[in-house]
Parts: sequence; C-alpha cells; structure tokens
Amino acid sequence: MKIAIYGKKIEMSNSQQIQSLFDFLLDNNIPFIVHKHLKNSLEQHSFLLLNSIEFFSTHKELSNEISFLLSIGGDGTFLDTALLVKDLNIPILGINTGRLGFLSNTPTSEITSALNDLLNGNYSTEERSMLCLESDKNHFGEDNFALNEISILKSDSSSMITIHTELNGTHLNSYWTDGLIISTATGSTAYSLSCGGPIMMPGSGNFVITPIAPHNLNVRPIVIDDGAILKVRVESRSGKNLVAMDSRSEDLLNGEVLTIQKAEFKIAIVQLKNQSFVNSLRNKLNWGLDQRNG
Repeated sequence: MKIAIYGKKIEMSNSQQIQSLFDFLLDNNIPFIVHKHLKNSLEQHSFLLLNSIEFFSTHKELSNEISFLLSIGGDGTFLDTALLVKDLNIPILGINTGRLGFLSNTPTSEITSALNDLLNGNYSTEERSMLCLESDKNHFGEDNFALNEISILKSDSSSMITIHTELNGTHLNSYWTDGLIISTATGSTAYSLSCGGPIMMPGSGNFVITPIAPHNLNVRPIVIDDGAILKVRVESRSGKNLVAMDSRSEDLLNGEVLTIQKAEFKIAIVQLKNQSFVNSLRNKLNWGLDQRNG
C-alpha cells in the first residue's frame, strides 16, 4: 500500500489530528507522498523532517502504485483532488477540515479509525461520472473535466444572456437567463440544488440542466441521460461571458460553441462504514429534519 496526500492548508485547530495521520503512516511503515501545496503548512507546524518526505505536484507524477489519495480540506479541495486523479482510478478519501463536507465526509476526529479501515479493507468505493468540455478555444487545456458541474454565466453586465442548447443534434431550448448549470449526479447537491435543481442518486446515470434565474418561469430543470451530447452557444449584449468548471473559470465569447458530455473515465470515492450518499443527505443537508420528529 502507498498513499498520496493532497491539501492546501492546515489550520492550527486541525494540526493535532493531521499529525496523527502522519504518525499512523510512519508507525505502520506505510509509504506516502505529499502534494507540494501542503509543504508550507508542514513547515509552519513542523510535522515531519521535510527532507524525508517525497513530494508531488501534478497528475503526471502519480501512478497506479498509489492505493489511495487522501484529500484534506473541504469539498472544494476534494474537487481539486478529483482533477489530480482523473483517469488513474485511484480511490479518494475526503478528510473534512472545511465546513459542509458533503464529499469530504470523514471528520478529523476519525482519521485513525479511517486509516485502519483502509488498511483492513473495511470500505467500499462509489464510482462517480465526470463532465468533459470541448471547444475550439481549448478552454482549461488538459484539465477540461468537472466532478460537480459546468456553468455558463454572464460576466460584466446586469442584462440576461441567451444560451442556445442542442441535445444529441436536436435544438433543446434557447434559455434567456443569468446562466445555465450542467450538473452531474454528484453536483446535484451543490450549485444546481441552490438554483432549484433536483437531487440525483450517484448511480442514476443522469445529468441535469438547471437554468439560473430564467426570464420565462415555465423553463424548469431537466434531467438528461449521461450518455447525451450537449452543445451550447451564448449570446450577450456585452459579448463577455464565463464558463466555469467546478471552481475554475475562463472567459467565454459570444458565438463560441461548447460541447459537453460524460468523460471517458470515472472517479472512485471511498465510503467507510456508516457512510453513504443517503446518510450525507440527512446529516449534511438536514434532509427531513422536522422538530415534530425530535
């Protein structure tokens, strides 16, 4: 077993728990590598002798010899981790040092027990589909993948934009709106949900198209097969728009055609005992919470 660790910053409030992670790996002679983003935090908190740590910084520096990749942070950090893994099929375990922790659903207080479960095989994995974006402008280069959603957004004007969409070669709709979200089942509990989109189970094999503040109120979110090919073209008064993939964004000009479809690979998410999508709905989103049931 070899473990890779990704994170951006370690706060003092979590330093003791994160130290226990490294202690466990060293005590059990488990080899590991650490992303360079963590280097400054390691120096500040003096976790380990830095000359004894192997660092990595890109997807290309990972390999199939990695058994698991630990994501230390919130859900945003987890999305970055998925982009690091891409097609390597390395299972990701999210350790939550953020706020909601819907994807990073292992609390820091359970790090040692979580690592024991990994060591003893007491876990399962869920495969999650990703979105792929293609365009003549080659937006996002080799990182043109998103685990949660792709969003088309207005940029520097209060005016609505028009988003023309084509589904499997057939005109679907011209949305007059503030933007459009194309979400995976994983992302259905994120931006799409806040804009009125439905919650989808991870294995449902669907994506959802959710308009943001549409002018026509009869234009509602629509669920599509994740094998569909969606083409999008934007018009706006300013001519300046944005295309976002999870937390990353780039400028999008009028008339550019974007092709959005399912990626050829999936991301594997580690689920430990008593962890599941349904449990996360109840515990993280307070789903079904009612004082009458208390």
